Amino acid sequence: MVVLVTGGTGYIGSHTVVELIKAGYTPIVVDNLVNSRIEVLDRIEEIIGVKPKFYQKNLVNIVDIEEIFETEKIDAVIHFAALKAVGESVEKPLEYYSNNLIGTLNLLQVMKKYHVNNFVFSSSATVYGNPETNPIMEDFPLSTTNPYGSTKLMIEDILRDMCKADASLNIAILRYFNPVGAHKSGLIGEAPNGIPNNLMPYITKVATRELESLSVFGSDYDTHDGTGVRDYIHVLDLADGHLKALEKLNSHPGLVTYNLGTGIGYSVLDLVKAFEKASSVKIPYQIVDRRPGDNATSYANPEKAKNELGWNTKYGIDEMCEDSWRWESQNLKK
Repeated sequence: MVVLVTGGTGYIGSHTVVELIKAGYTPIVVDNLVNSRIEVLDRIEEIIGVKPKFYQKNLVNIVDIEEIFETEKIDAVIHFAALKAVGESVEKPLEYYSNNLIGTLNLLQVMKKYHVNNFVFSSSATVYGNPETNPIMEDFPLSTTNPYGSTKLMIEDILRDMCKADASLNIAILRYFNPVGAHKSGLIGEAPNGIPNNLMPYITKVATRELESLSVFGSDYDTHDGTGVRDYIHVLDLADGHLKALEKLNSHPGLVTYNLGTGIGYSVLDLVKAFEKASSVKIPYQIVDRRPGDNATSYANPEKAKNELGWNTKYGIDEMCEDSWRWESQNLKK
């Protein structure tokens, strides 16, 4: 089966490409390389022995997408490509709406033209806004607190409307919680441009002394240590969730939606302590004011994905930290 992977040189995309090849799929990668590097393809080849076919194209240009579908016989699409920094989306909302929405609409239009009906969408737990209770289930009310999350929710709404109009479509919406970790080889991992927006890559940059200290936003939440609690999931478990979703689509389920998380909440300081244990590096941090819009606790109920996909997470917080540190420490000069 030939699977088009948009954003396939990115963090989650590259790990998924490796797992697809391992499982016998033929992934074709398309990426504009705005937030990733071409060298990732060589790293994938080093890990798995196969270098995936690659197109440097931008989804906002529908002609670029048409060229791929005209050239390749594509059976399914996994759609990662998007701008994804929450803070940046607040500063540049127009850029986020135009890139994420237009790129996805173009992709869906070309898929329809070429009769490609199986689609896995990379969504986010941000579509739950600030939920009143935890664990979070797929039928919770949906809302957003930033433009990035709004683009994900808008695309989800588009997909739901499409499935109502066309019974031949099979679409899996995957709502990620907080991806961390890296490939066991240390060859691919999270490599954000500039100062990281997410907690784990920020911690690793502090560990390598590229950044001075970690700012912990708030210590007075109603949690076991006063810091915010989140559901961190290893990127390899997340990649496996995409393969399980792809398998599900082969049974023609129509529209399905799943949380991908561990169901376990860890605080900021839990993660810091686990990383210090994994790396033997002390992480200096300072407590600062809460960030507007942050909630105390957010973690998934992953039972639906376990029951319907046969998907289970394999990696705990210690391995998440060990793999993140291996990736960061091995790639300081690369």
